[in-house]
Amino acid sequence: MDNISITIVAYHNYADIKEAIHTIEKYTDKNIKKHIYIVDNGAESGRNIDDFKNFISVYNDVEYLDTGRNLGFGKGHNYVIDRIDSKFHAIVNPDIILKEDSFNKLISFMNTDEGIGMCVPKLIDEYGNMQLAYRKDPTVFDMFIRFFCKRLFQNRMKSHTLQDKDFTVPFQVPFAQGSFLIIRTQLFKSLGGFDDDFFMYMEDADLCRRVNQKSRLMYCPDTEIIHKWERDSHRNSKLFIAHLKSMKKYFCKWGYTWF
Repeated sequence: MDNISITIVAYHNYADIKEAIHTIEKYTDKNIKKHIYIVDNGAESGRNIDDFKNFISVYNDVEYLDTGRNLGFGKGHNYVIDRIDSKFHAIVNPDIILKEDSFNKLISFMNTDEGIGMCVPKLIDEYGNMQLAYRKDPTVFDMFIRFFCKRLFQNRMKSHTLQDKDFTVPFQVPFAQGSFLIIRTQLFKSLGGFDDDFFMYMEDADLCRRVNQKSRLMYCPDTEIIHKWERDSHRNSKLFIAHLKSMKKYFCKWGYTWF
């Protein structure tokens, strides 16, 4: 059994994934048995991926899987759910960079308490700034503020993104942005992974909510991980519409909490 399995869903972002794999391989303790799955949602578009395949071929713990079509974020991660046989499973974005042995620290953190079903590390940007990746469960009002009028409701935004918390100590998180999460594999399987109804966006909020119903999602302050976080839906009109559609699905599923 692997100590940890890892999925990274690809969509033409091979350069980012190379860097992510390089840092995972460089810093992760060799005594931790791991298996990295690259689930490619974009190979069908005819992009040349030979260089990428040559890069990963030097690692015996990296496996490339071509889905043949764009399954979306959550379903892409679910693609390996019947393959994994590990104690822990990591959901990792392509734009992640490790700078230390984060997996060892996060596994140790989760091993201290069986009640921790999933954990999220301290996420920073490339300049060392803390990212606002930790939030309360979404409400309609908070999502409206996030997209349209942050400056008018700064105190509300600070509250929603848990900026009043002490990030030097662990605490339970209602919703952690899904760029880097470690979950107990059996819990991930019992939940059926991500909800396939979400093609992209809000699937992480849904998963976190379901995890917290069965156990606890905890913030772990013991390690920092760099996340480049491009926030494409804030700049791309098609992705913005996709985000709005996913929000509608989320609130239809969990109820329209307005405030």
